[in-house]
Amino acid sequence: MSVTEPALLSLTEVASAIADKKISSREATQSCLDRVAKWQPHLNAYMSIEADSALKAADAADAALAKSESRGALHGVPLAHKDMYYDEGHIVTCGSLIRKDWVAKTTATSLQRLKDAGTVRLGSLQMVEFAYGPLGHNVHYGAVRNPWNVDHVTGGSSSGSGSAVGARLTFAALGSDTGGSIRMPAHFCGVSGLKTTVGLVSRAGAMPLSQSLDTVGPLARTVEDCALLTKLMAGADPLDPTTSIRDVPDYTAATKASAKGMTIGIPKAFYVDDLDADTAEILQATITALKDEGIKVVEVDLPNQGQLTAACQFVLATEAAAMHKRWMIERPQDYGAQVLMRLQNGLAIAGVAYLEAMRWRGPALAAHLAAVAGVDALLAPVAPMAAPTIAETDVGNSLGAEALIQRVTRFTRPINYLGLPALSIPAGFTKTKLPVGMQLIGKPFDEATLLTIGGTFQRATDHHMKCPELP
Repeated sequence: MSVTEPALLSLTEVASAIADKKISSREATQSCLDRVAKWQPHLNAYMSIEADSALKAADAADAALAKSESRGALHGVPLAHKDMYYDEGHIVTCGSLIRKDWVAKTTATSLQRLKDAGTVRLGSLQMVEFAYGPLGHNVHYGAVRNPWNVDHVTGGSSSGSGSAVGARLTFAALGSDTGGSIRMPAHFCGVSGLKTTVGLVSRAGAMPLSQSLDTVGPLARTVEDCALLTKLMAGADPLDPTTSIRDVPDYTAATKASAKGMTIGIPKAFYVDDLDADTAEILQATITALKDEGIKVVEVDLPNQGQLTAACQFVLATEAAAMHKRWMIERPQDYGAQVLMRLQNGLAIAGVAYLEAMRWRGPALAAHLAAVAGVDALLAPVAPMAAPTIAETDVGNSLGAEALIQRVTRFTRPINYLGLPALSIPAGFTKTKLPVGMQLIGKPFDEATLLTIGGTFQRATDHHMKCPELP
C-alpha cells in the first residue's frame, strides 16, 4: 500500500493507515485538500470547502490517537457529503436558492453515526436542486462535471458525490437514492454505490423528497468501503420510526466471502433492451467474469418493469409536490425552471392515481420476489449508455434532452418503487474511455449477498482501481 499520495487510497486503506500511524489524519486531509484545489475549478464538485476547520479537526484526531484514544473505525478520515444532510451549525443548501443561507439546527442520524466513528469534515458536496433531477444539472450553482470527461454529466442527484469520489477528492460520500441518485452517479463516474433497502438506514435529518422512496447510502471507491459505511450507519433510530429493528449484519465480512456457488439472474427483457454497443459488450464481459468465479448465471423472466417505472414516477411526483407545495406558492421564482416544472406536474396527479400506485406496491413486490425466487441476485446495467454530454441533456437548450433523459434513467426506478437494495459497481469503460457500471439487485434487507458478489467481482477485476487524470 503506497502512501505517497494518501488521497489515492481507498476508505478502508486510509482508515487502517491512520490507525496504524503509517500516515496522520493531517496528511490524509491535506492530500484531499490539495486534490480539491487542483480539480475543483474543473469539476465544481464541492459546495463548500472548509480547509482550516478540517485541518484543525485532523490535528485533534492525531493528538487523540497519540494518546491511544480512537473514536472508531474511521478515526481521522476526512469525508465530504451531499449537501442535503443536516449538520448542526452548518449551512445546508440542498442545492437550492431557497435554502442558500439555511443553518441546520440538528445533525442527520446517518451523518452523526459517521462522525461518531471519527470522521473529519472536509466541506459539503454539490447536488441537483432539492435532489430532483437525474443527471447533475443545477441552474443556481452550475453543473457538476464528470472527472473522466468534463463535457459529460455526472448523473444526479448526488452529482458532487459521484464526481468527488471519482476524482479522489474525498474517500467516500453520502448520497441519496429516490429514483437512481446513488447508482447513476456511481455508474457515470466509475465508483461503487449502494442503494439500501428502504428502512435499513435512518433518513432522519436528511432532506426529504419522497417519503416512500428515499434511501440513504454511500458512494465510495470499493464495495468494501460501501460495506463499512453501511455497517456504521444502519440500524434502528428512534428519530425515524420507519427504520428496521432487525440486527445489522457484518457487511464488511460479507465482502470478503466468496460468491462461488451463488446464482445470478439476467433479465430476459427491459434491462437488456436498447443498450449501446459498449454497454452490451461490458454486460457480457461482466457475466463472463462472474462465471469464471464459479457463479451460475441464468435468465429470468421479470414482471412488467415499465409499469413499475410509471408507478415510481407517480409516487415520486406526488410526494415531492406535497413536500414543496408551500414554497411553490410563496417562492416559485426561487426554483430553477425545470425543477419547478417537475414539482408542478406532481400537483396534477389525482389522489386516486397516487393511492392506486401505493396500493399496488405490495402485490408488485410479491410478484417480483416470486420471479427471482431461484436466484441470489439480478445483474443489469445501471443505464443503457455511458454518460451523455451536459449540452445534450440540457432540457432548456436541447430539443432531444427530455427523451434522452427518459432513456438514460429507465433502469433504476423499478428498484426504488419496490424498495429493494441495489449495488452499482464499475464494470468497464467505453471506447471513448467513459466508465460503465452494472447493478446487482437484491432481495429486501439482503445487502450482504450483493456485497459478497460485488466483493468477489472486484477481487477479480481492476475497473474500480482506475483513476481519472486532470483535464
